[in-house]
Amino acid sequence: MTAEPEVLVVGGGPGGAAAAYWLARQGHRVLLVDKGHYPRPKACGDGLTPRAIFELQAMGFDLSFPGLHPCAGLRSHAGGVTLEMAWPEHPVYPNWGAVVRRAALDGRVAALAEGQGATLLAGTEARPVLEAGRIAGVMLHRGGEVEMARPALVVVADGALSRFGRALGARRDPRLPFGLGARAYFSSPRSAEPFLDSWLDLHDAAGKVVPGYGWVFPLGDGTVNAGVGVVSTFHRWDQVNTRELMGALAATAPASWGLDPGTQQTRVAGGMLPMGLSVGPVVGANWALVGDAAGAINPFNGEGIAYALATGRLAAEHAHLALAAGDPGLLQAYRQDLADQFGLYYRTGRVFMRALGRPGVMRALTRVGFRSRSLMEWALRVMSNLLDPAERSAGVAAYRLLERVVRLAPGG
Repeated sequence: MTAEPEVLVVGGGPGGAAAAYWLARQGHRVLLVDKGHYPRPKACGDGLTPRAIFELQAMGFDLSFPGLHPCAGLRSHAGGVTLEMAWPEHPVYPNWGAVVRRAALDGRVAALAEGQGATLLAGTEARPVLEAGRIAGVMLHRGGEVEMARPALVVVADGALSRFGRALGARRDPRLPFGLGARAYFSSPRSAEPFLDSWLDLHDAAGKVVPGYGWVFPLGDGTVNAGVGVVSTFHRWDQVNTRELMGALAATAPASWGLDPGTQQTRVAGGMLPMGLSVGPVVGANWALVGDAAGAINPFNGEGIAYALATGRLAAEHAHLALAAGDPGLLQAYRQDLADQFGLYYRTGRVFMRALGRPGVMRALTRVGFRSRSLMEWALRVMSNLLDPAERSAGVAAYRLLERVVRLAPGG
């Protein structure tokens, strides 16, 4: 099916495609495999923050194509208060985001990897062959055919369930919180809205508070992505279901959005969200995990696309150095790079997730925080990981202070 690759990338979503792009750009022989075929839907909020836009721009992605709807910022609702907040100015990241269906995004990012020389095999399932703790080969199952590939390195990017990663011994740490998310597409007269909308206090039709949060992201084509999420620290999180949460979003959001059964275009789709680099080990003798397979989702806001793209790029950088030196052991530095770039931020995010599950903390955040625009604008910068590099020392102090405040806050 293909010439012998130096690197085999398992999973053709944003993380895998980014890794394939950057490695192929360095001149390496890269095989990118995915068990699905493009275009393929994905249970996702479809939101691109400025960090995601930055990563796509670096890859030469065409951000002007009609399926991408630019968004100027975030509009949050809680406690009867609404705040519109623009994405902050930043010396590195752009001051805008967007919404794009994953069915339109993923294939385009994979095509960028192909444009750099990577080989793409869709409809292909990959299974590792292990010898003495390393990947000695990868069995490729495609259309009734089976072929053995023997890459020097493997990048694992097959999503939150990551069957390939589990076969290598990677597991989510059960002590750490995680999220559950679900979404559906609706036709809506407000599809051209310039903001991402989020509701932090969902209520059912009877006015009863439902644990979780909701979003409506406009796609600019007459439709919206409407979804709900709950983190495992929320009170009664394991007693709610997708239907209940989506019903709560429809009851909470203004009727002007048109979220009702008559406008729903797709079934509700969802799944688990491993957050805060909660999966490990992230690197082995000759392999590395990226994106959702590494649990790289931002625990502050559930954002996965930006971190899939970023971890794919980082893994590619370390894989390139390992290949250039002929030393797979150099791939181990990827673990430390992740810790240096995201460790403190993600650790604080996990603490924040635990705090959200305590009613007293959540009430205080919505009652006090939403009445201070400056505080909420700072919170937006923190939650979207957009602090200015000049604020680095202040940011570290703020994260540590947040950890202390959350630990000392009343439980409700």
